[in-house]
Amino acid sequence: IMAQLLNTLRVAGLGAGLAGFVGYNCLFNVDPGRRAIKFKRFQGGIQPQVYDERTHPFIPFFETPIIMDVRTRPRSVKTQTASKDLQNVNLTLRVLSKPDIQHLAEIYQRLGPDYDERVLPSMVNEVLKGTVAQYNADQLLTQRDKVSLEIRQNLKDRLDSFNILLDDVSITHLNFSKDFSRAIEDKQVASQQAERAKFIVMKAEQERRASVVQAEGDAEAADLVAKAIHKFGPGLVMMKKIETAKDVSETLARSRNITYLPSNKQGVLLNLKQQ
Repeated sequence: IMAQLLNTLRVAGLGAGLAGFVGYNCLFNVDPGRRAIKFKRFQGGIQPQVYDERTHPFIPFFETPIIMDVRTRPRSVKTQTASKDLQNVNLTLRVLSKPDIQHLAEIYQRLGPDYDERVLPSMVNEVLKGTVAQYNADQLLTQRDKVSLEIRQNLKDRLDSFNILLDDVSITHLNFSKDFSRAIEDKQVASQQAERAKFIVMKAEQERRASVVQAEGDAEAADLVAKAIHKFGPGLVMMKKIETAKDVSETLARSRNITYLPSNKQGVLLNLKQQ
C-alpha cells in the first residue's frame, strides 16, 4: 500500500511539474492595449494572424510570440521652416497616432516595434514644411484652424501607406522671428490708434450736427415767439416773466440759506417793466 501511494504521489508530482512547465513555457498573455503576432521558425516567419487580449498557447522554439502596443501614442515634433513670404516660422505639432491592427505583421516586418519613431519625425517635418510654404506669415495666424486641418489631411495621406492611423493633429506652438513679431505688435498698435482717431472724428461730427440741429431749433422757436408777440402783443412775454419769477421763488423758498424773499424792487426778475 505504501509503495502504491508513493507511486501515485510521484505521478501526481510529474503531472504538476509538466503542467507548470507547459503553463510557463507554452502560454503567453496579451495585456489590455496590446496585440500579438507570431514568428514561426519553420513556417514562413512572421504570420499575419493577430492575437487579441487574453492567454494564448504557443510551441517553444518553433513559435515566438511578439507583443506590440496598439494604444494611441502622443508625439510632439518641433520644426523650423519658412512661410510663403519667407518669414522664419517655429512650429510644434502634437500628433496622436496608433498602428492599424489588421496590418500589425506588415508594420513589424517593414518598421519594427518602434514604427512611430522611424516614421513620424521625418514625415511630420516634411508635411509641415510643404504646407506652411503655401501660406504667408499673417495667414498662419489668422487661418490657424485651416492650416491645422490641411496638415492633418496631408499627414494622414502619407501615413496611410505605412498602415499608421492618425487620431488627431494640433499646432501647440507657433511663433516667428523677433523682428516680425515686433512688426506685428506695431501694426496692431497703429490699427488701434487709427480706430481711436476714427471714433474721435465721428464723435466730433455728431456733436457738430447736434449743435446745428439745436441752433436751428432755437432759431425756429425765436421766430415763433416773435411772430406771436407781433400778432398778440406783449402778453406772452409777461406770462413767461411771471412763470420764471414763480419758479425762482419756489427754488429760493426750498433753500436752507434763504428764510424770506426780498420785497424791494431791486430784483431783476420781479422788476420787469412793461414796454
